[in-house]
Amino acid sequence: MKPDGQAPMSAPGTAYAICQVAAIPNRRCKGFHLLRVDPDGREHPWHILVVRWDRKLQGYVNRCPHQGLPLDWERNQFLDPDGARLLCGKHGALFDVNSGVCVDGPCKGEVLERVGLTVVDGDICVTGITLAGTDDEDGAAAT
Repeated sequence: MKPDGQAPMSAPGTAYAICQVAAIPNRRCKGFHLLRVDPDGREHPWHILVVRWDRKLQGYVNRCPHQGLPLDWERNQFLDPDGARLLCGKHGALFDVNSGVCVDGPCKGEVLERVGLTVVDGDICVTGITLAGTDDEDGAAAT
């Protein structure tokens, strides 16, 4: 919250760097714990995951649509044993890495919430939101 009590506004096109593309190996995922600012100025933890799959990057909120629980059963363990789909460690729901659609499990047909991503100078950046800071070692910097 700004000193005048108004919610901080992100500039149009603001992108927050969260890591270098090279920090996520091909066909792997990495989770990030960020601090998001809502339009009303309230801050809350925002847990996301980024999938690097061949030449594509996909970002999702780390929350299974079945019960709202994090997907990873251990930190950064997002993929099924075959390494082909995202897996909810709690109830076994399987999600397509490119679309976020649940293809098997208790929430079949539902979709993971997307996170806007862009690449700037080799950095993966989140877009379309305002970040306040971070709550762990996975930092973010506005670009």
